[in-house]
Amino acid sequence: MRDQFNIKQFKIGMTAMLAAFGLGVALMPAPTTAQSQKFTFGLWGDMPYAKANDAPKIPALLDSINASNIDFSIYDGDIKDGSSKCTDNIFQEALEMFGKMNKPVHYVPGDNEWTDCHRVNNGGYDNLERLAYTRKTMIPGMESLGKTKMAVERQGKLGEKFVENFRFSYGGVVFAGLNVPGSNNNKVLGEKDCTEKSVRKAEQCDADNAEYIERDAANIKWLDDIFAKARTDKAAGVVLVWQGDPGFDLPETEEHDESKEAKFSGYTAFLSKIVAETEKYDGQVLVVHGDTHFFKVDKPLYSPTKLLPNLTRLQTFGSPAIHWVRVTVDASEPSVFTIQPVIVKGN
Repeated sequence: MRDQFNIKQFKIGMTAMLAAFGLGVALMPAPTTAQSQKFTFGLWGDMPYAKANDAPKIPALLDSINASNIDFSIYDGDIKDGSSKCTDNIFQEALEMFGKMNKPVHYVPGDNEWTDCHRVNNGGYDNLERLAYTRKTMIPGMESLGKTKMAVERQGKLGEKFVENFRFSYGGVVFAGLNVPGSNNNKVLGEKDCTEKSVRKAEQCDADNAEYIERDAANIKWLDDIFAKARTDKAAGVVLVWQGDPGFDLPETEEHDESKEAKFSGYTAFLSKIVAETEKYDGQVLVVHGDTHFFKVDKPLYSPTKLLPNLTRLQTFGSPAIHWVRVTVDASEPSVFTIQPVIVKGN
């Protein structure tokens, strides 16, 4: 009898047992390279914003993504606008929004849900408390959000530091999300930066800078692990997703490079690490961020006159432009990634 017991019977039995105990969860497996030379995923973020009255546009956006052929999507931060209070209900509303997604959705934190919450118009919160709350609330499990779950590897333990950083391999590409938010990556530049339009005191800003240093080091370590895996697996591409705009679009003149200003210094080590790893990597690297709210694709590193040829930047839509981006991945093609903005009718 034991020899006649096969895998199919085992799976049927396990499914029935899980359903009986209310434990059934749809978990989407990653396809093997042979199965998945071509697939699509979605990118969206910086929405909905109350000040722009985005809420009525969200159902059409979700319908558009759900009706598409994507395998999963990644949300690159900012579940609220930067002028509203960082109340607990905002996080619950975001989870409800993600819960309407048919396919897995991976969440990356933005500055509006924690970094900027110290501001008076955000409610004058302790922003590090909001970071801890974001980690506890927005990452309720070790897998993705959405009606269908996807298993991921996380840098931290559930509810603890760096749990928001994730990675997974899919169809010959390594994907990763990192907590690199706007507002200079939570780096405080001095007394004026500390207290302007804020309830923060000096000791809180010292704590913010300590947090920035620790998280920046963790992010750089995460990049080490991501690229090491990509090289070991001979992955055709790497996709890195975070929220903050690190100053790619600021002009460089003969005498002055605005992207090197102190207000973007919180990103310097992180970007330098990406450059160094991309130089050593044979595949294509797609870096994705939000924060600036208009769609853009370019090759911003090293400089306006010298390209890092295998790195592409994709900046996603954001409020009040409630649209999304579809990326087609074909590991057999030299370019690997084909990027298409999806304009939601009526939005």
